[in-house]
Amino acid sequence: MAMNYNAKDEVDGGPPCAPGGTAKTRRPDNTAFKQQRLPAWQPILTAGTVLPIFFIIGLIFIPIGIGIFVTSNNIREIEIDYTGTEPSSPCNKCLSPDVTPCFCTINFTLEKSFEGNVFMYYGLSNFYQNHRRYVKSRDDSQLNGDSSALLNPSKECEPYRRNEDKPIAPCGAIANSMFNGIAWWTDKNVKFRNPPGGDNLEERFKGTTKPVNWLKPVYMLDSDPDNNGFINEDFIVWMRTAALPTFRKLYRLIERKSDLHPTLPAGRYSLNVTYNYPVHYFDGRKRMILSTISWMGGKNPFLGIAYIAVGSISFLLGVVLLVINHKYRNSSNTADITI
Repeated sequence: MAMNYNAKDEVDGGPPCAPGGTAKTRRPDNTAFKQQRLPAWQPILTAGTVLPIFFIIGLIFIPIGIGIFVTSNNIREIEIDYTGTEPSSPCNKCLSPDVTPCFCTINFTLEKSFEGNVFMYYGLSNFYQNHRRYVKSRDDSQLNGDSSALLNPSKECEPYRRNEDKPIAPCGAIANSMFNGIAWWTDKNVKFRNPPGGDNLEERFKGTTKPVNWLKPVYMLDSDPDNNGFINEDFIVWMRTAALPTFRKLYRLIERKSDLHPTLPAGRYSLNVTYNYPVHYFDGRKRMILSTISWMGGKNPFLGIAYIAVGSISFLLGVVLLVINHKYRNSSNTADITI
């Protein structure tokens, strides 16, 4: 059967319908929304509205940045690297795998006293805790005390799921590479729990084995029953992965005992290290950090510098635009008079 082509039908949206039928059209409904007749407001940018904004931003950001920068500089902080890759380092002897366990002592000096509470951190560099496979290598059900997950860990924990034909508790690459730390309240009381059972924690972990790189099982991490097993704070802090390869995590808190004396007076100190976490294989670095805090947290000069830079740029742009506006406005007035 032959068909007739009509260009008018294509433009109108198709051939006319049969008498008595409903007309078909691709035309949008005649509403304010579909016909784009909604009321709108468009700001008109003039020198009188734009210039004050630049100056206000500059006048607000610069003092805030100076205050943050000064506050950050008043925070006392010292870092002691104890990786031991330098031949002169006391911990250099610990790089040999034959020396286990290894102990070394780092001497350091505090030039100024540390007032208030002092936070002790451990820091690692070139350690990628944010790697996708590393982040997924854990079993949250097992860490929450699930008995079935304790004996049958998730496959995400491979290759640290089983060892010597026994399930690993805690399983996964994160737990296997544990360091130290102090935990958040929500982590210790909500996300991490020991398996249910009696007072004997070892019995609750019966049928499991320790991670490959651990020196002792999870139920022997601490003599304090409230800080042992999956609820050990050092373990919980390590399980909260860092976003960047260079990071620090809280290890201990040195509380101020008297307002009359500094927490750590100026002088010489010694750091005794039990070296059981080598990092030189992947060109990593280990360090201990002592730091005080302020109302804005720890030492962070970048935030103050950023505020000062944004405020200065904004104020400078305001001055430049003010000069340009004044110059061309006068030129326009002169041209009108000449004409």
